[in-house]
Amino acid sequence: MINNYSTYNENSYKNGVDWITILIYACLVVFGWLNLYAANFNPETKVFFSADAEYFKQLMWVVLTMVLAGVVMMADSKMLVEFAPILYIFSLVVLALTLVIGKEVNGAKAWLGFGSVQFQPVELAKISTALLVARVMSRYGFKFTFRSAVQLFTLLLVPILLVLLQNDTGSALIFMVFILAMYREGLTGHILCLGFVCIVGAIATLMLDGWIVMLACLSLALLAACVYLYHLAQSKLLFRSILVTIVPAALTALALYIMEKPIRYDLLVVVAAVCLSVYLLIIALSKRIKYISFILMYLWMGICISFATGYIFDNILQEHQRTRINVLFGVEEDPQGAGWNLKQSLIAIGSGGISGKGFLEGTQTKLNFVPKQSTDFIFCTVGEEWGFAGCTFLIVLYLIFFFRLIHLAEKQHSVFSRVYGYCIVCIFFFHFAVNICMTIGLMPVIGIPLPFFSYGGSSFLGFSLMLFLFLRLDKDRQELIR
Repeated sequence: MINNYSTYNENSYKNGVDWITILIYACLVVFGWLNLYAANFNPETKVFFSADAEYFKQLMWVVLTMVLAGVVMMADSKMLVEFAPILYIFSLVVLALTLVIGKEVNGAKAWLGFGSVQFQPVELAKISTALLVARVMSRYGFKFTFRSAVQLFTLLLVPILLVLLQNDTGSALIFMVFILAMYREGLTGHILCLGFVCIVGAIATLMLDGWIVMLACLSLALLAACVYLYHLAQSKLLFRSILVTIVPAALTALALYIMEKPIRYDLLVVVAAVCLSVYLLIIALSKRIKYISFILMYLWMGICISFATGYIFDNILQEHQRTRINVLFGVEEDPQGAGWNLKQSLIAIGSGGISGKGFLEGTQTKLNFVPKQSTDFIFCTVGEEWGFAGCTFLIVLYLIFFFRLIHLAEKQHSVFSRVYGYCIVCIFFFHFAVNICMTIGLMPVIGIPLPFFSYGGSSFLGFSLMLFLFLRLDKDRQELIR
């Protein structure tokens, strides 16, 4: 009898709710609501708690979320696998419907209105996409092949395109973080490296001339090829590679000079890259050297991203988006426009000092110097009223939250639960990193909320539900959920 009772308690403990994660979540929610209250507090009025204020509306969303979280925790976890495709299709339909009947807010047609309540469908799309990606990768015998990779990237591409059509670039970028979860399950590291090349190439193109970036890619590719050929004791091939790269570009420049046409440096780099690529490809095929194909892949990815970045920046991004990027990289100044938010944000954070001005004592906050302080720039309130100590505490709390979720994901016996866990960790971290970075001027302002802090019912509900869905899966961590 005693043995049966102890076994029951042990199983209940193992399969029970992870109260540590819920405690961390509760701390984030309470701290976030206090800062939202501070961002809305007006000391000149006698009303300290108004039903029309954002902090009251957020509190109502917190109460609603707790009810839905309880329902989620009582549901059957296997239903998440079965209904993942249906939920994904439903979210795509809602995203498409938003393009037709959606409400435009801050230039993005990404909201559906139900009376006085507004909902952002992309929050549902994040959850449904994470569930479907987890379902696909948890199928029996799944391996990363070209076909499976195309299937997974297609699942990501569809919501990305729909969200981009809504003019919500920031939310569209979030879906790309699922690649990190795929990498955990065996996706080749070359995809991450190519992504890194794209990011660095895009940033460099925005700060420098495109041909300089392409020349840097060509130089690095030529250097890598020469080092590898030298390692193979192929000195003749090494020198021929250099000549094949330089001579055609020099002849092209001479021809343009003779014809009295302006010398286009980007054209010279492309000519040199084509000649080098053809020569290295011949070497790779004749000597069966696979490594050279990777060099060419990175070379042309860098060149293509340089061209694409310039085209997207000039022809696709809107004026306010271009201005924000130029202000971030110091290309132009706009102290009364796009640069105003960032400037006031830095002033607010810096004025907090080490220990802050105290709760409800932030002058920048009270005088509304920082626009959108309760949404995109809520971190300013933390910096001003709680100071460096408060910011450090918040960042450490988030990091503990992330590591706790990773720890739980690794303990799952089910691939579905583990993949979904990593997906939501990536989503949370992306929001956390981007929001704080854009608040302190390390990234352009793209409208990414800080989880559990920024004002917004749909974002708070979305973050909370994706967390409690994982905690529900964690209750059955000993089972193989497929």
